[in-house]
Amino acid sequence: MQHFSLLDLSPIPEGHTAADALANSVALAQLAERSGYHRFWLAEHHNMPGIASAATSVVIGHVAGATKTMRVGAGGIMLPNHAPLMVAEQFGTLATLYPDRIDLGLGRAPGSDMATARALRRHMAPDDSFPQDVLELLDYLGDDPTQVQAIPGQGTNVPVWILGSSLYGAQLAAYLGLPYAFASHFAPAMLAQAAQVYRETFKPSAYLAKPYFMMAAGVCAAETDDEAAFLRTSQQLAFAKLRSGTPGKLPRPVTDIAAHVPAHVLEGVDQALGCSATGSPATVRQKLQGLIADYQPDEVILTGMIHDQVARLRSFEIAAEVMRDLRETAQAA
Repeated sequence: MQHFSLLDLSPIPEGHTAADALANSVALAQLAERSGYHRFWLAEHHNMPGIASAATSVVIGHVAGATKTMRVGAGGIMLPNHAPLMVAEQFGTLATLYPDRIDLGLGRAPGSDMATARALRRHMAPDDSFPQDVLELLDYLGDDPTQVQAIPGQGTNVPVWILGSSLYGAQLAAYLGLPYAFASHFAPAMLAQAAQVYRETFKPSAYLAKPYFMMAAGVCAAETDDEAAFLRTSQQLAFAKLRSGTPGKLPRPVTDIAAHVPAHVLEGVDQALGCSATGSPATVRQKLQGLIADYQPDEVILTGMIHDQVARLRSFEIAAEVMRDLRETAQAA
């Protein structure tokens, strides 16, 4: 493992506002930079009452302006929602303002329901143009675009990642010779297979000489296992609501999650969130060490939604301490 990073959804907790969530994200990014996280990514979601990062490129600029050296980027931009030229201009502008600090992760899913997708795109194409859109975007960001010019954008060569939760993204990233990030923090079922396909079929490119695989993992760390399990119930409740079609703000934690979520729903939630580490520093270390040993990622990106901002900051602080120790131990071996 070369680096560890942080994925933030800018959650809006119950009792708070989007302004609070965005301020919380800035505070988290500043802690992440101090704690050694390599990059800080934000994700695009729409029509979600509990997520404040819908205008992802705007929030990335805000976070980059509040930090100094850490990479900041999208994990990711849902490319079907946008014209590639517009994305090239937005991220080209970010890269011009914050040189050598901006990443652009691209997803194929709409990141929303179909009604919202129609509102975003107005005229939805019946065919899947994602591979062509990625190539078009790469062309705009390159030194010699073959089509119209993205200004700013042309020549910035913003690093582009492919994101995914299935084999499709793994195959595309390998074919194009791009780095690949797997969304195992909410869809771990195909993690091992996707990593294998990506590594075995990777073609060296002008962007990357050898495969670079990032694994996403949830984390909820506290001083004790019981406290961490209590804090994590907010994310379990939020995910259960999302699956039932009633998303809302990030709920307050509860002492008995089984009393709030039916058993069969909770089983599915815990399975989806299974690539994670919850507990005391020692417990989190053991679980993250096991995940890293099993999947051998080049980088781990951690994420986790906690209602209380102080507890959230402490969770990522503990996680950073664990990840630094694991990296140093591996390098010394």
